[in-house]
Parts: sequence; C-alpha cells; structure tokens
Amino acid sequence: MKVAIVGCGYVGTATAKHLRGKSDCTVTATTTTATRVVELEGVAQRVAVVKGNDKDAIASVLQEQDAVMLCVGAPNPHTYRESYLDTATTLVSVLQETPTVKQVIYTGSYSVYGDRQGEFVNEESPVKLANPNGEIMAETERVLLAASSPTLHVCILRLGGIYGPGRELVKIFRGWAGNTRPGGGEDVTNWVHLDDVVGGLTFALENRLQGIYNLVGDVSLSSRELLDRIFETHNLPKASWDKSVTSVRPYNARVSNQKIKAAGYQFIHPEIREY
Repeated sequence: MKVAIVGCGYVGTATAKHLRGKSDCTVTATTTTATRVVELEGVAQRVAVVKGNDKDAIASVLQEQDAVMLCVGAPNPHTYRESYLDTATTLVSVLQETPTVKQVIYTGSYSVYGDRQGEFVNEESPVKLANPNGEIMAETERVLLAASSPTLHVCILRLGGIYGPGRELVKIFRGWAGNTRPGGGEDVTNWVHLDDVVGGLTFALENRLQGIYNLVGDVSLSSRELLDRIFETHNLPKASWDKSVTSVRPYNARVSNQKIKAAGYQFIHPEIREY
C-alpha cells in the first residue's frame, strides 16, 4: 500500500515511522519546511516539500497513492484557514483527478463540539462552534466528507488533546503550577496519547473506516483533576482557582469514544498514566 501523509509534524512524523516499519507500506511524507527533509527521509521512503494550497504540488504527491492521511497543524491561531481549510479544499480538487486514492483520513479535533457544560457528546451530536477557528475546523470536515463516494472513503478522526513523548502533560502545563486560574476547574478535558493517534490512523487505514470517529481516551478529567494529578506527580505547587473570574476555555464536553471501540479499535492508553 502506498500512503501519502500530508503534514508531518508531531503526529505525521510518528505515523510515517510506524507505517514505514510495515513491510506492505510505502510512505510519502510532506512538509512545508525544507530544513526538515533530511529528518523525514529517516521515516519515509519519499519526502516532498509542498504548500497545502499548491494544487500542482499536491497532485504530484498523490500520484499512484492508495491512501492519504491529512495530519496538518496550524503553527498559530492566525493560520487555521490556510493550514486546514485551504489544504483540504486543494486536496479534494486534486482527488477528482487521482483515481488511485481510495481513502482519505483526516486528524481533526473534538473542539468542534464547543462548550456543552460538560455533557456527553458522540459523533451524532451537532457541532457547536466556539470561535471562528472552530468554524474553520468544521468547514474542513464538511469539505472532506463531501468528497466521499463509493470509491473514496473519507474518515474524520476527532482527536483529543495530544500528549506523549516530548509532549508530556507536565511540559504543557508546568507554567500553571502555583498560579491562579479563572473559574472553578470543573470544565472537562479530553486527551489522547500519541501512540493511540498513530494506532487510530493505522486502524482506520487497515479497516477502510468511513465517517466521523472520536479518538480520545476513556476517562475525561476536569481541568482541576488533571492539574492536581500533574503537579502532585512532579512535586509542584498546585494551581488555585478563582470562581469570580469566568473561565475563557471554549471547550467543555465529555467525548465518547465508543464508536471507534465498537469498530474494533483497542486503546493502548485508555487512561492517562503519564503526567
């Protein structure tokens, strides 16, 4: 199987490394940064430097590929449209001319559920957009799903917050130790380990999944529970909370992962063990 991974940051690079280790996979990795070519040549058989809105470059990457994984990320909040929606739109326009591609798998975000006051949501729940970037993420999903056909399966993986080697939770939140946070810390967080992002992408590829699947761990911790566990583990001062100040965190939903488990995926890290 020939697989193109468009966007090889934290997730794409790990996935390329995993797939290259399979005897039946040939991996093409893309990056927007020429200085990363040598690094990516260590995890993929072919590397291309392309921009997501360059139709000719994307078309060249997709030639003779069987599947595409869209694992792009935005370097900052101002580049969401370019990173996500423009790349998806370009990809879809090219797919019409690339009949070898039978599957597209996209790593999106559970952020499209917005603020549900901590209620449970699943893939059937309507999106609730918290900000303009949430709208871009939702529109990216719509553009990709609209390309589905009997010969092209499109799978959307709505990821939780990603943690793992090099992106440990203590690294993400160390700066909050001993600080006062707005609100009471009751808002719900959803996380997924890098191993399960790679595992979920591989599972979707091997089983030709189609449609939307949440990819988050089994346990949704509140912000207070999460920070308490991190700081206790690392002997750091706990964060305190000020309920007189409204939390500005736009995502607050308990995300169900039952659909992808029912499809047969077994989580490597169903609960957070590494803080």
